[in-house]
Amino acid sequence: MKQNNNPQNKAQELLDKFGLDDIIDIPMSDFVSGIDLIYMEEPLKNCDGKIIFGDKKTIIKVDSQIEFEQRKRFVAAHEIGHAVMHHNMSLSDDIFSNFNLFKNVEKQLRSGQQEVEANVFASELLMPTRLFKKEAKGKFSPLLIKQLSEKFNCSLTAVSFKYMEMNLHPICLILTERGRVKYWKKSEDLHVFVKECTKLAPPSDSVAMEYLQQNYKFIYNFEEKAQPINKSTWFELKPYDEDSDFYEYCIPTKSHQTILSIIWED
Repeated sequence: MKQNNNPQNKAQELLDKFGLDDIIDIPMSDFVSGIDLIYMEEPLKNCDGKIIFGDKKTIIKVDSQIEFEQRKRFVAAHEIGHAVMHHNMSLSDDIFSNFNLFKNVEKQLRSGQQEVEANVFASELLMPTRLFKKEAKGKFSPLLIKQLSEKFNCSLTAVSFKYMEMNLHPICLILTERGRVKYWKKSEDLHVFVKECTKLAPPSDSVAMEYLQQNYKFIYNFEEKAQPINKSTWFELKPYDEDSDFYEYCIPTKSHQTILSIIWED
């Protein structure tokens, strides 16, 4: 039977139930135990996490081989979303692609609405909107994304997506994977036309291409993370457009061969 869930509301209801404004300083193993679930970390094959619904207890498993604690937190929060919203429904194991926040909605729906809902739930549980909005005040910059990542103990990618979804400043996110542009999303208030770039290499004059050519190495100091580019690098120019100045900030992840480009106009 289809269940009607609002993932953001469900996450906030869970926090309210236990009188918490956030879980920033709470280890996920403690939080999972506190909501009467069992938390386990063990090596998992071909998946990041899974949930096992038992007659008396529900078990959340997270791959112990995940390198970054921030990612483990998101995986655990994703599985909590399944526990809250999808009890005893048929679910697939959560592989890396399920946590890719940049899949377009049509593709996500084909892979299962439950995965979309669990991702939104996880984002809200780890970064409550009302607190995120308060902390995200100020001029957009790579430093702001870094500060939010540290504040909420979430990855730069998850923070960037949350920031974009909340439309706090017009930005565009473009994900390059294994040398090809895979997905893009943009804020509602960023009035641009993204070039046809999916399945193609990033533009030759993009910062993403620089990182590809340098094999995902961090090639800029933090003060230089925001690199100037032309609007025409990633966006189409209409007859009434000027080729104005934009900025591109890249987050490379060599282990997954991905580059997240954050693009904005100052």
